[in-house]
Amino acid sequence: MQLVRWAATVVAVLAVCSSEAQTQQRADSAARRQQLVLDSLTASLRALQSRVDSLELLRGEPAAPAPAVPVRAGSYMNMGFDGLSDFGWSTEPNVLALQPGDHDPHVRGFTVPNAELTIDATVDPYFKGFAAIVHKIDAQGESGVELEEAYFITTSLPHNLQVKGGQFLTEFGRQNAQHPHAWAFVDMPLALNRVFGPDGLRGQGARLSWLLPTSFYTEIMLGVLNSAGGTALSFRSDAAPDIAGGVPVERPVAGLSDLVWVPRITSSVDLTDTQTLLFGVSGAFGPNNTAVGSRTQIYGADLYYKWKPTVAPAGFPFISWQTEAVVRRYEAGTRTSAADPAITLPGETLRDRGVYSQVLWGIKPRIVAGLRGDVALGDPASFDSELRTDRRRLSPNLSWYPSEFSKLRLQYNYDRREGLGDDHSLWLQFEFILGAHAAHKF
Repeated sequence: MQLVRWAATVVAVLAVCSSEAQTQQRADSAARRQQLVLDSLTASLRALQSRVDSLELLRGEPAAPAPAVPVRAGSYMNMGFDGLSDFGWSTEPNVLALQPGDHDPHVRGFTVPNAELTIDATVDPYFKGFAAIVHKIDAQGESGVELEEAYFITTSLPHNLQVKGGQFLTEFGRQNAQHPHAWAFVDMPLALNRVFGPDGLRGQGARLSWLLPTSFYTEIMLGVLNSAGGTALSFRSDAAPDIAGGVPVERPVAGLSDLVWVPRITSSVDLTDTQTLLFGVSGAFGPNNTAVGSRTQIYGADLYYKWKPTVAPAGFPFISWQTEAVVRRYEAGTRTSAADPAITLPGETLRDRGVYSQVLWGIKPRIVAGLRGDVALGDPASFDSELRTDRRRLSPNLSWYPSEFSKLRLQYNYDRREGLGDDHSLWLQFEFILGAHAAHKF
């Protein structure tokens, strides 16, 4: 019996030794295979390096590094759509005569004054671009499409310099450069409409700005634009007969003085932790086509004040006050009357001035009350122009923002036009935004 036990033990020991030997053999085999693979890869790399060295020797020169290609670091592209629609009524049947702004309500009933597609994106590390394409429906119900803005802005110039070029709303005062959906009221101020026309001052050109290295914000700008077209009403536009009564003359661009030059300086200071004051002065100088050598000068000053407590949920409550004053000197040379060629109108300078002032009260989140007063005056001249009639307007309104993407606004207008009497209007405006939209100016 003991012999049997001894034999079984020997067999067990031999089995264990055999298993360990097989395991070791398999490990040795795997290690040899790995070494063979590594040797093969090393040989291949040495052969490839030898081939590259041979090619370099044949060329006789080292390989040149690939040129650096600018990358769109942090690039973005926003697309948005903003729709405005108005509904209302006025005691003046010819609403267009009362509301001359291109994006104002134009008829009793419904108006679509502005439907805007915007694209805002970086181009590369040196430029970014913006475009706004506007669709609108006029008083006759006809659709129109216009390229409102399409411009580039530099992002990498030294010394706080920036260049803007293309077609854009000119930086004159505060409101002229704003799109209609950023306005605090349904319609355009009378003073700005008087000197810039229904569409404001905009056109093709360039603008250079310099942000001064001061402890508070101060920026100097100089813009230069083409002086012809409907968006240059006070200059070489088809509106000359309506402003001065004469037949316009042909005035080609012969030099830099035949363009419109728009200088502006603006600054801001923090009066306290809760109060900010911004102010600026602007000008616009260029030719008009009433006569050869006739020119137009426009001067403006603007002021903006805002109070907001240090703790303001969603930016409320707040109080803001904005006002702009403009003066226009329109030189009208000796000219033939557009109504009667037998009449010659004398050379004279037409003087116009206007001001608007508006107060907004952010009562609580999403509810804002506003009040605006408008005055536009024109001195007497040899031609009585409807575009220069004395006008006054008072406009209270109330805006409700269901969210940051929609707005409902109710506005009443009391209008007084010299020689035409008083008018009353009530307008309801709705706005909605689809997609991303760039932040509005402070």
